Amino acid sequence: MNIRAVAVLFALMALLLLGAAQAQDDIVIDFYFPSATANDAEGIFQRYADMFEEQNAGISVNPVFTGSYTDTRNTILTELQGGGAGPDVAVMLSIDLYSFAEEGYIVPAQQFIDAMDMGDAYINDFFPALLANGADEAGNVWSIPFQRSTPILYYNADLLAEAGFDAPPSNNAELVEIAQALTTEDRDGLLVPVAGGFPIWMYQSFAIAYGQNIVGDDPTEVYFNSPEAVAAVEFLRSLGTDLGVGPAGGAAWGDTPTAFLAGQAAMIYHTTGNLTRILSGADFEVGVWYLPSGPAGEDGTGYGSPTGGGNLYIFDDGSKSQAELEAIWSWVQFLSSPEIQADWGATTGYIAANATAWETEPLASLAMQYPQYGVARDQLQFAAKEFSSYATITIQGIINGTLESILTGEAEDAQAAMDAAQAQIDSILAEYQ
Repeated sequence: MNIRAVAVLFALMALLLLGAAQAQDDIVIDFYFPSATANDAEGIFQRYADMFEEQNAGISVNPVFTGSYTDTRNTILTELQGGGAGPDVAVMLSIDLYSFAEEGYIVPAQQFIDAMDMGDAYINDFFPALLANGADEAGNVWSIPFQRSTPILYYNADLLAEAGFDAPPSNNAELVEIAQALTTEDRDGLLVPVAGGFPIWMYQSFAIAYGQNIVGDDPTEVYFNSPEAVAAVEFLRSLGTDLGVGPAGGAAWGDTPTAFLAGQAAMIYHTTGNLTRILSGADFEVGVWYLPSGPAGEDGTGYGSPTGGGNLYIFDDGSKSQAELEAIWSWVQFLSSPEIQADWGATTGYIAANATAWETEPLASLAMQYPQYGVARDQLQFAAKEFSSYATITIQGIINGTLESILTGEAEDAQAAMDAAQAQIDSILAEYQ
């Protein structure tokens, strides 16, 4: 081998060694995410990871699909409680904040926001209703809105027009009137997915619209047995009993959009995160509107909705370096940027969480062409905080179990069942007060 060849060989070896060293020095961000819809979440997040890595040399992202929201929470808890590393960033339910903050698993995003040159502009671009569950009672932001939603009303506009209705319902009396008119032997007039052990989210729309959310700003207080809360569940139960517009006990979550697309339901309550799937799968005109869950107020409307979906959480047990934390925050900023939120909203139907995203392509053009995309955003004016408190998981289990017993008819006296549940809840929260 001549001298030139040896030199080339050594140069190649040096480059390989340098590349290996750089690869070893790369910061790897383990990113866990769930999916609650039929969207291709794995493909979408891999695309985002590729884009981020192109823009951020020396940082790589490892996207890990972890199943449902509940699966994701349980997977992370199992790993952390077993001494494992867990994720660096995860999309978890916005209501998981207190559960993870109490254990010291997550760090507040506020410290990163405060260190930004334009921190106020960054956080103020998010819709206030979507920030509510991500902040503690003192106003400190812990998690950043990302995969956000509200339930919305989907309706078969062709069926409504055929039956002589020129507008969707604006209160629960109109909801029942239209649902009954569109109920046939082979078609339900209205499906509300409250069957299957997790009715709280859909139920909250009725409680809010009846005038009293079951949770407020104080995480030590829950209002589950108020007159409004009881009236709301009694009306919800009646949809499948006295009013006969859907199945007794409600519909199952996954079956509801399928039934709607198959023409087996004229109207459904479901997440805006299914909007793109429903619009692309329907062979009829799909109408979308605010949830008319309550009795008519002074303006004739009975709108009300909880927010929902997932936020971005940063995990650190104190062992991460400053460089690692800065890389992690860069990934959070990337996912929450108007450009990615615009793409995410257009691809899935989830609400783009910041106002600027709605002026950014491809969402700006899509929302103009299909006004349905803007409905959940505009419904935020009627939206309230999703249920969250101290001991969220335990208390949510009590509420879900109680609601299920009422909706299925096992507990005939709703007030008595909710009084008993409230007593349990108050005893749990007493230690936090």
